[in-house]
Amino acid sequence: MTNIRSFSTKPSVFHDFQPELMINSPGRINLIGEHTDYNNGFVMPTAIDRHIHFKFRLNNTENFCRIYSDTYTNGFEFYLDNTPVRQNDWKDYLLGIVHELQQNHKKLEGFDCIISSDLPTGAGISSSAALECGFCTGLNELLQLNLSPIEIATLAQRAENNFVGSNCGIMDQFASVLSKKDHFIKLDCKSLDAEYIPADLGNFRLLLLNTRVSHNLADSDYNSRREECEAAIRIIQEKHPTITSLREIDHTLLEQYQQVLSSQTYQRCLYVLQENERVQAAASALRSNDLFALGKLMFASHRGLQHQYEVSCPELDFLVDYAENKEFIYGSRMMGGGFGGCTINLINSENIEGYITEVSEAYFKEFNIHPEAIEVAPSAGTEIIKLVSHE
Repeated sequence: MTNIRSFSTKPSVFHDFQPELMINSPGRINLIGEHTDYNNGFVMPTAIDRHIHFKFRLNNTENFCRIYSDTYTNGFEFYLDNTPVRQNDWKDYLLGIVHELQQNHKKLEGFDCIISSDLPTGAGISSSAALECGFCTGLNELLQLNLSPIEIATLAQRAENNFVGSNCGIMDQFASVLSKKDHFIKLDCKSLDAEYIPADLGNFRLLLLNTRVSHNLADSDYNSRREECEAAIRIIQEKHPTITSLREIDHTLLEQYQQVLSSQTYQRCLYVLQENERVQAAASALRSNDLFALGKLMFASHRGLQHQYEVSCPELDFLVDYAENKEFIYGSRMMGGGFGGCTINLINSENIEGYITEVSEAYFKEFNIHPEAIEVAPSAGTEIIKLVSHE
C-alpha cells in the first residue's frame, strides 16, 4: 500500500499561498555533444530563459508534505516516514529527490510546495532535470541541508537513475544548476571540470523547432544505446582492464576491435569518439567567433546521430534537411535523447520570423503537424529568491 495520495482539486490551504522561498529552475539546451555524457565524454550545454517555478514554505509538521502543480492541475501528499513508491508520472522526479536526500541521511520536515512552468515538456529541453534540480535546491534552502550546487546536480542525477529509472548522464542536471548567463559550458563529464565559453553569437540566435512528436522508442532505446556502449567496453576490458569508458579509447584502439564488435556497436562507439572531437572543435570555433565552422559541426553531429547512433526520426531529419539548404542558417541538429523533441538551429536573427512561417508550412504539409518555434538565449542556472517569513 502506498502512502501517497493524489488529488486533482487545489487544496484550500494553497489558495492564498504565502511562500518563504521561491526557486526558478531553467531548462537547458545542448549546442553539441549528444549521448556523450554517459560515456564520460564532452558536452556543451547551457541553461535557457524558460523555467519551472517553485514556491515553498514549511508547514509546521514533522512528516507531512503537500505538493501541487498549477501546470498539471493536480498534486499529491505524502508522509516522510514512509518509503516513497514510484507513481510512473511527474511525481517520481520529486519523490526521487526525497528518497535520495533520505538515503544521504538528510533531516527533512513537513513542507508545502506549488509548482508552475513555462517550459515545454517533451521538447528535449530537460524539463525533468529542471524539476529535480529546482525541487532539490528549494529543499536545500528551506531545510538548510548544506548541499553545494554540484552536490545538488549529482543527487538529482542519482534520483533519475535510481528512482525514475532513466539511465541519464550528468549533463542536464549540471547545466540546470550551474550555468552562467550568456555562456556555454564545455563540460568534461568524467572529471566535471567546466569551462565557461562566452556565447558571442553576433547577429545569430538559437531557434528550437519542436517536432511535437515523441516516438515510443525514446525511453527503451535511450537505455539500450548506453548498454551497447557498456557492452563494447566489457569486450575491450578483456585485454585492457583499466579502460572504464569510451572516453579512454582512441581511434587506433577502436579500429583493432572493428572485426570483434558488431557493425552496429562499432558505429555507436565511433560516433561517440567523433562527437567528443566535435565538441572540442566547437569550443575552439566559439572562442575564435567562427560561427560558420560551429554550424558545420552541428550538421555533422546530426548526421552522426542519424546514421551511426540511430536515434533520430523522420520529423527531425526533415527539419535538419530543410535548414541545410538555407544560407542564413549556419547549423542545425537534433537535440536531446532522440526519436522526437527539438532541433536546435543557429540562425541569422533577421530571418527568424520568415523562416518560422516557411518551415512550419512545409512541415505541416509533410506530417500534418504544426511545429513549435522557441527562441532561446543562454541563461543563468537555478535562481533562489528568499522571502520574508510570513509566520
